[in-house]
Amino acid sequence: MGICLSAQIKAESPCNTGLSSKNVSTDGTDLNSTGSKVSSISVPPTPRSEGEILQSSNLKSFSFSDLKMATRNFRPDSVLGEGGFGSVFKGWIDEQTFAATKPGTGIVIAVKRLNQDGLQGHKEWLAEVNYLGQLYNPHLVKLIGYCLEDEHRLLVYEFMPRGSLENHLFRRGSYFQPLSWNLRMKVALGAAKGLAFLHSAETKVIYRDFKTSNILLDSKYNAKLSDFGLAKDGPTGDKSHVSTRIMGTYGYAAPEYLATGLAGEQLIKIAHLENTILWSGLNPI
Repeated sequence: MGICLSAQIKAESPCNTGLSSKNVSTDGTDLNSTGSKVSSISVPPTPRSEGEILQSSNLKSFSFSDLKMATRNFRPDSVLGEGGFGSVFKGWIDEQTFAATKPGTGIVIAVKRLNQDGLQGHKEWLAEVNYLGQLYNPHLVKLIGYCLEDEHRLLVYEFMPRGSLENHLFRRGSYFQPLSWNLRMKVALGAAKGLAFLHSAETKVIYRDFKTSNILLDSKYNAKLSDFGLAKDGPTGDKSHVSTRIMGTYGYAAPEYLATGLAGEQLIKIAHLENTILWSGLNPI
């Protein structure tokens, strides 16, 4: 569900998916990420019904009119990025009530709106709610809420001020400067911690969309994984192997993964394959 693909990204507003509810500063910094305590909730085995997923999530249910107001009617100059899912818009809501506020007041959010004619749809939207609605980790982008109203499908995230790793690696301009080696190591470590959390014995989630456009950076260059539309449950019980067809962007997949289509017999092997993708884009300039 990569959404940081627009060639018309403004220098002052890099592509983001992204607010953390009451623990976010006005500059978009996730205050939770500074603590050492990490909480997780084991994701129940899928498939589950849509009603079960929505009822069990720890998310705010927004109305379409709320998000329309928060994003100034989805104005073109509010677009942060575009991708297979649809467009991402910048918006503002009140920190306490989550009600829409005037631009520049309250806290900043990123709102993904499903394009009805796009490459992804309700299944991916529901997967995002299923996983990010129940998991918390400093290295996962925080999903604040969703909108499910008539044909409308939207997702509301924390705002990530530094945008995607892809932009910093492959774009040039006044905003996107080459990352220093120390920052690259910091990003690599943060992304690896996010994967390790997903692959832990308690969580057991296979990400399946690990690429630079889905690694987002906060104001201090802390890395967070985003876009869980292609994620699936890992092995459970006595099973040590999960078969999964190739997903996501082919150019980012490890050769052995493309050749076999296997996610690995153990979660640690999955982590190794996914980490090779990140390092391929982090060589010094």
